[in-house]
Amino acid sequence: MSDAPIFDRYAALIEAEEPVALATVIDGPHVGAKLLVTTDGADPIGSLGHPELDRVVGRDALAELEAARSGVRSYGPEGQTTPEDLVDQPTIRVFVESHAPPPQMWIFGAVDFTAALARVAKVLGYRVTVCDAREVFATKRRFPMADAVRVTWPTPMFDELGADLTPRDAVCILTHDPKFDVPAVQGALATRVGYIGVMGSRKTHAKRMERLADVGLTSEQLDRLLSPIGLDIGARTPEETAVSICAEIIARRTGKMVPSLKDSTGPIHS
Repeated sequence: MSDAPIFDRYAALIEAEEPVALATVIDGPHVGAKLLVTTDGADPIGSLGHPELDRVVGRDALAELEAARSGVRSYGPEGQTTPEDLVDQPTIRVFVESHAPPPQMWIFGAVDFTAALARVAKVLGYRVTVCDAREVFATKRRFPMADAVRVTWPTPMFDELGADLTPRDAVCILTHDPKFDVPAVQGALATRVGYIGVMGSRKTHAKRMERLADVGLTSEQLDRLLSPIGLDIGARTPEETAVSICAEIIARRTGKMVPSLKDSTGPIHS
């Protein structure tokens, strides 16, 4: 069977920035066989030589795609994955190549710190969206580095696009306006987003936590919040604060234990 349909679909998905993984047999029977896996619920395209091998590799490819990883995995000819299952059977090595869209960062609040955070996030490869309900502040002219600037309240934005957020993404809430930050936090907590950071002093944070409890959020839900936002590195300027926020995002994603402001006490600024 020709690989043309697979490559045509593969190219189209990459061009559209849709997540896709291509699994290719690189050692063992059926070298060169391919299986195209997507996250939209559609059946994989192609075959690696056995239906059960296709099923297991398809499952593993989705996991790799969720983490935006590529790598080589080993199987038996019928999808066996443990060494005791591979006795007297050839080992098949499969290269899974993942293509995931850029991680997203949603920044709520068109404030002084927003431009600096958007610039640093773009350097790290994020697709940045700035959101504020105030049309005079939320403009492309003020935030030319952002991929999108939306004039809206948080709730409609989360209702429309919140399901697209993944553990690779980040939501940063930089406004102190209760009318804006409370629904932004509520919306973020209803998603799978991996990082939710909220700016404010410890006093501001304490008052915000009271408001969030009043709208029914539980302590377990609120534990997901990183506030005060950023690492405890003594950041003062918008640019330094942006670095501390992005460093905290990286540390949380990689599982490193680092001194977050959330976990410290005393003044944020020395």
